[in-house]
Amino acid sequence: MKYVLMFVETEQFARDLEAMGESERQAAFEQVGRWFAENAAHIVHHAHLEPAETATTVRLEGGGALVTDGPFVEGKEVVSGYAEIEVDDLDQAIAIARAWPACPVVEIRPIT
Repeated sequence: MKYVLMFVETEQFARDLEAMGESERQAAFEQVGRWFAENAAHIVHHAHLEPAETATTVRLEGGGALVTDGPFVEGKEVVSGYAEIEVDDLDQAIAIARAWPACPVVEIRPIT
């Protein structure tokens, strides 16, 4: 089965990352690198997204399309990256997501 793991940053996570010293931040990035290496057999594709302020949003409402700069998503969480994985079942996807060492939220969605 294929799933997408969406890594969601919270405002607090972004503040904590910004407050880290260079060596602490580097150690955090190395943890992420190890996670990708440990799960490489299941990862089909992955990418880090540019910051939310670079987004363009298209809202399809009332038979038209409204295009605006920025994410304009309700809430204080932003998807910052994703990994497409191929695993046996949802339980295995959850196990991989539980080991994610960075953003405090990982959303798992099946790919059809």
